[in-house]
Amino acid sequence: MSGETNRVPSERADVCVIGAGPAGALAAHRLANRGHDVVVLEAGERFDFEDRERRMERAIRPGHDPLSVWEMGGPRDAYSSAGERFYPLNRARVKGVGGTTLHWQGMVMRLHESDFESWPIDYDDLRPYYAEAERALGVAGADDNPFAPPREEPYPLPGFEPSHSDSIFAAACEQLGVTTHSVPNARNSESYDGRGPCVGYGTCKPVCPSGAKYSADHHVVKAEEEGARVIDRVPVQRLAHDDAGERVTAAVYAAPDGTTHRQEAREFVLAAGGVEIPRLLLLSKSEEFPDGLANASGAVGRYFMDHLFAGAGGTLDRRTRQNHVGFITSESHQFYDDPARATEGTAGGIPAWDDAPADPAAVKLEFLNYAGPSPVEMALSGDEWGDDLLDTLREGYGNSIAMGGLVEQRPRKENRVELDPSTTDDHGNPVPKVHWRVDDRTAASIRRANEIQRAVLDELGADVSWTVGPEATGPAFHHMGTTRMGTDPAESVVNAQLRAHDLRNLAVASSSAFVTGGAMNPTLTIAALALKASEHVDERL
Repeated sequence: MSGETNRVPSERADVCVIGAGPAGALAAHRLANRGHDVVVLEAGERFDFEDRERRMERAIRPGHDPLSVWEMGGPRDAYSSAGERFYPLNRARVKGVGGTTLHWQGMVMRLHESDFESWPIDYDDLRPYYAEAERALGVAGADDNPFAPPREEPYPLPGFEPSHSDSIFAAACEQLGVTTHSVPNARNSESYDGRGPCVGYGTCKPVCPSGAKYSADHHVVKAEEEGARVIDRVPVQRLAHDDAGERVTAAVYAAPDGTTHRQEAREFVLAAGGVEIPRLLLLSKSEEFPDGLANASGAVGRYFMDHLFAGAGGTLDRRTRQNHVGFITSESHQFYDDPARATEGTAGGIPAWDDAPADPAAVKLEFLNYAGPSPVEMALSGDEWGDDLLDTLREGYGNSIAMGGLVEQRPRKENRVELDPSTTDDHGNPVPKVHWRVDDRTAASIRRANEIQRAVLDELGADVSWTVGPEATGPAFHHMGTTRMGTDPAESVVNAQLRAHDLRNLAVASSSAFVTGGAMNPTLTIAALALKASEHVDERL
């Protein structure tokens, strides 16, 4: 921790970046590398890398809330939820240098070309930034996905070998005509960029003790080496603007000692994620912006999206080596652009989706390597000891198997993040309130995902004991869409260059700028957008 850090603002800054997660870290590094004076303000602390093994041990022991692994919770992180579904916001957030990449799964896919149909940019616009983001994160992958968008170069690192359970799935999928392929991962399959290869701790989420999985604190250090200044534990309270309401003039932040400071800069980059960015803009209302800064459209906080989980699993009469690998190595994007499609195989295939909605949500299927409890979890949570425990582990562990998947949630205006004045954080500010529901169209696509998953598991001869369908689904904690990109200032918050329509020096580098979310894990697209936004900020300076 950096308790002695000087938290007085810099006298001169070309750029103030708010948030030190993947978007903020990449933006800070890019802009500092271009010779600009960069200050990064981060609400959370700076974690000691040497402390990761202790955090891993905390994660696998009973009696610890998962949030405690990265110090989340309490008044600082308070929130509320409204609407049809409770949204457990803190379940997968991390506030700190590195952000949510400190505990993410590490899956990094590009959105498909079809995902950009309603965006003001297309896949080709983002394509060079995708390639740069893959190099920056150190993505391990193989060019074996026939459904992926076109690439311009190989992945920086070779892909990981399929897990043992993947090989079990592969045979059943082949019989059903379901194509499987590898998953690009932001973890080192061999040494890369000063970080060693994956050594198989298997606790990728919530913590990688070795550092083989990419986390954004890596680029924070790179940014500092280029001259950027990073200040932790300084939550930004509001943004101030000039009298004309045309430019942001300062980020007002609170320090741990109770003092408040103003960091002035020529350009500002918001990189605090899809919940805290709209919250900050709404907290920054003024006479010129009575509904919140950059919110002349009324779209700030609106169109909140997440991915929905669909899954099914059970047991086999053979060993699956569950939890042998802590991350996913195989998927199927075969139903992504056309969830209603049928397949043909020697075992009959997957039937067509006859009652599909006119425009079904995208579906991404995952083959889980970590189905069922781990032996550590079973041992620590049970009441047995010695030989009895050993017998239980031998009999009850090692034959679980499961499929998962992400289903797209299309943007809906009523799904939103707003302020809750009835609950305040540790600085007296209204907390974010998340309004979230699952519409009928998304629910139908979740049922379709379950149908395909059950077909594969049935072909395997699995004893299916659980299904997560639309009634029991939960979020993937991919916060998207709350400051959407667009060409019409009356309908969107930022333009195609990621600059706010209403202010000339405010950029957004975040999944909050997504117009649609597809069904792909969003971090690679976040990284690509951050690099694109940084290019445009550099051009304006």
